[in-house]
Amino acid sequence: AQTIRAFLPNNGFRVEASMGHIRDLPASADQIPSEYEDEDWARLGVKVTNGFEPLYIVPPEKRDVVRDLRKALADADALYIATDEDREGESIGWHLVNVLEPNVPVERMVFHEITQDAIQQALDDTRDIDEHLVEAQQTRRILDRLVGYSISPLLWRKIKPKLSAGRVQSVAVRLLVHRETERITFVPATYWDLEAQLAKKGTGVEAEMTHLNEVRLASGKDFDEDTGRLKASLTEGEDVVLLDEDQATALAEQLPETTWQTADIKTRTRTKSPFAPFITSTLQQEANRKLNLSSSRTMSIAQSLYENGYITYMRTDSTNLSEEAVKGARRTVAQRYGDDYLSD
Repeated sequence: AQTIRAFLPNNGFRVEASMGHIRDLPASADQIPSEYEDEDWARLGVKVTNGFEPLYIVPPEKRDVVRDLRKALADADALYIATDEDREGESIGWHLVNVLEPNVPVERMVFHEITQDAIQQALDDTRDIDEHLVEAQQTRRILDRLVGYSISPLLWRKIKPKLSAGRVQSVAVRLLVHRETERITFVPATYWDLEAQLAKKGTGVEAEMTHLNEVRLASGKDFDEDTGRLKASLTEGEDVVLLDEDQATALAEQLPETTWQTADIKTRTRTKSPFAPFITSTLQQEANRKLNLSSSRTMSIAQSLYENGYITYMRTDSTNLSEEAVKGARRTVAQRYGDDYLSD
């Protein structure tokens, strides 16, 4: 909020944070309104017999936030919703409007990075709250509740108390179990191949033996994962050569005395493109691989960087760059390396 405030015109804008969602489904029995306590669906917080209508409440920890926002809104001429441009952000904005019940115009402003230009552009291009995004978030939240509250008690009875199940994590566990089952039942295959380090006049190349007497050497893809044997469609000696350790060792001892020739040289130009900008998943993967950070720690750091205007929005599956970012990168390349290194 402080970073956004610094980029706004000095003509009466006031920036307040909702600190995330201000309404949610009841998290416990004591949060269920008294008029619904005896309903069969009350525990779920979803009226399953009435079109899966959710029951929203303002949690105790958010009541002070709502009070402060109402006080700030009392003297306002307009309300600008500037939550994140995703389904969670759109839902937060929708709940804010429903709880605060403003008597002034409501504008929805969205931006992908917290910069002067992005904030000004968002002010110039406001829109209505996207009801489709709100409904998508609401559906996701209802599914989370129905799956989690229905399956978790089964885990408590059958496995161990306090375990949890969910719309995403249970499927992820299923995938892990399936992969582990494949690993356990996998039958390894034994085969040998040969590689050589060749050099002449200081120039070296790596060579791999692919054929013996014009028959292809067997590789991992030629074996059945269930049996560890050659696939039924292949005949040893005709389709592939299957080397054992003794044969491979004998060949390795003979080959150094052989005259080596380069049969053909092919030249081609290869263009290597730069890595695409991070999306949420690749950011988490690289942070874990290089920095050993957990996903939650990575996203916490990214959130702080975003809020301070250092990176674009981090919860995304888009690799598109903003026009401002591209222009900035091109200016930097030109200054450091010259115009010859700029692409058209």
